[in-house]
Formats: sequence, structure tokens, C-alpha cells
Amino acid sequence: MENFVFQNPTKIIFGKNTETQVGMETRKYADRVLLHYGGGSIKKSGLYDRVVAALKDAGVDYIELGGVQPNPRVSLIREGIELCRQHNIRFILAVGGGSVIDSAKGIAVGVPYAGDVWDFYMRKAVIKEALPIGVVLTIPAAGSESSPASVVTNDEGALKRDIGTNLIRPQFAILNPELTYTLPPYQTACGVADIMAHVMERYFSRTQNTDLTDRLCEATLRTMIKNAPLALENPADYAARAEIMWTGTVAHSDLLGMGRIEDWASHMIEHEISGIYDVAHGAGLAVVFPAWMQYVYQEDVNVFARFATRVWGVEPDFAHPEKTALAGIQKTKEFFRSLGLPVTLEELEVGTDRLEEMAAKCTERGPVGNFKKLDQQDVFAIYQLAR
Repeated sequence: MENFVFQNPTKIIFGKNTETQVGMETRKYADRVLLHYGGGSIKKSGLYDRVVAALKDAGVDYIELGGVQPNPRVSLIREGIELCRQHNIRFILAVGGGSVIDSAKGIAVGVPYAGDVWDFYMRKAVIKEALPIGVVLTIPAAGSESSPASVVTNDEGALKRDIGTNLIRPQFAILNPELTYTLPPYQTACGVADIMAHVMERYFSRTQNTDLTDRLCEATLRTMIKNAPLALENPADYAARAEIMWTGTVAHSDLLGMGRIEDWASHMIEHEISGIYDVAHGAGLAVVFPAWMQYVYQEDVNVFARFATRVWGVEPDFAHPEKTALAGIQKTKEFFRSLGLPVTLEELEVGTDRLEEMAAKCTERGPVGNFKKLDQQDVFAIYQLAR
């Protein structure tokens, strides 16, 4: 096990009707906020009205900025930065899923910075301060409600890049599983794939003597495998929705990666797909992760055999662990397909003409991943396997 420091200060407020507490929680930090959200879904569902009423009851004024897209754009972040400066706003309330939260985090680091916020995402500047953030989560997927990360897209160059700092962990996150009842099945499934990918990026590690986090990761994955089909069958199944929502937060809170050298190659490989083709991140991960598994499993067959046995219940073939490992990879792919997700680039309508470009952009800062260090040729080969 590696040395580590674990500190996650995000206050989680979980359960039915908890969005009514947003005014009281926000008022602890500011009396004027930027209310940041996506399209019209929170207004159609009535969530917008409930949030606004709670803010008003608590004496919190707000300026609003909607319009966040999936794979959030840096152009809207720049607009939010100017709004905050113009109205002297010192707190951001994100109401939505990971895209809204990631956009809010971009605004949070950009307001106190004299340069262009994209500098942070391109590693041209170091984040030294950020505005505080609060969250009302509507889509369990990205785990951004308690993570130190933000991923955004710049249409100039079709680049999707990330930042990471504890300064952008939200102060609080309100999680009401009832808010997820109206999610379309495909969006629910994409969220499931994203959550499972966050766990697997940590699980597939070369670090030894990590029994506790091995088991925590396995339990987390099994929870998703059990509850995802239940939520798709009955969207108003509170128990299943609650399990998925809480699992999504735990998966990306950093707890599961403590003491481990994590991988993250699959995320980097997928970012190039959604950066160019604007596909749902979870859908891209459902395609990339099985292909990555197939490419790297021989680096440590036993880890993949353990995954197959403990997560998927594959009967171990002790004489041929490779067969067990491959069965686990196939089970993963079949599960994603059973949720209605694509499992090939062709299904995502991603052609072959830009695979070399994506591989080059993915590795422009050097090799990606840790389970196996992947250079440009490796990444290109994974894209080929994913076809």
C-alpha cells in the first residue's frame, strides 16, 4: 500500500426533499450567488422553483446562468466569470449533473485569476484560489459533487481537458434520489457506466497489499450491477435510485483509491472521443473500457481474474487464469450492452479517419495510464480494438 492523505470536506445531504435545505446551506457562505444550471429540465420538473424559493426564504439573492451543455464548454465558463466579477459574486450554486458542476468549478477558479481560465486546463498556470461551490445534484454519474476535478471542452481545437485541486471540492452537495426519476433510460445507463469506470480506474492497479480497497471497489461495482437494471425497469424505484446516487458519490470521492496507484488511461482515451464527437462521456467509456481491458490484461492476469471472479461471479479456472480474466472482460461488455449502451466506436458513429489524431492528442503530454504505460501507438491500437 502507498502512503496517502485522505481529506474530503464536502458535506453530503442525502435523501427525500433535501433540496429544500439549499437556501439555509448557501446562506452560510454568501447572500448573493451565481445560480448555474443546464437546459430547461430543472424548470420543467419544478426543481428550479423549489431552489429559488429556498434561496429567497434564506435571504439569498442570485444571478443566474443557464445553458450548460453535456461536455461543458469553456466559452460559457468565461461568460460566468464575467458575470461573477460584474456582480461581485463570491459563491456558485450548481444545480444539475456533472457538466454543470464542472462548469461551475471552472468559473470558481477563473474569477480570481487575471489570465484566461483555459490556462489551468492546459497546465499553463497553477490554481491558487477558487470561489466556494454548492451543489444540488440531478444526475448521478460524474461524481463531481465531491471530487477535486473538472473536465471541460474547448471547441477551438476540439480539446477536452481537466483540472484537479482540492480547492474546487464543493462545500456541500444535496442528493435527493427522487430528482433522478425522470432521467431518460439512456442517460441513466451512461451514468452507470461512468460510475463503474471511476471505480475500475482505481481497481486496476499494480499496487500490492490493498485488500480493503480491493473489496470496497468490488462491493461498489456489485452494487451498480444489481441496481442499474432495477432502476431501468422501474425509474421510480427509490431504493435502486438511492443506491446508484450514493455509489456515484463514493466512487469518485477518492476513498476507493487511497493507497493505490490509479490508472485513468481509459478516461484520457475517451476524452478525445467526446471532445471531437460530443458523445456522452459514459457511452464513450462503455466502448473504451472493455477495449482497454483486452489490450492490457496480460500485464497482470491475476488482477483481471480476481475481477472476473469477485465482481462477476465467474467460476475461476485455476489452471488457466487467462480464461477467467477474458470471461470477466466479456461480462463487462455484455453488461454495458444490456443497459442499452454502445460497445463499439461504430455504434457511436466514430469513424476511422481521426483515430490517429485522437491518439496523438491523448498522449501529447506523454504516456497515459499506470497499469500499463500507453504511448501513441498503444492508444491507437485500443481505438482499433474498440471498433
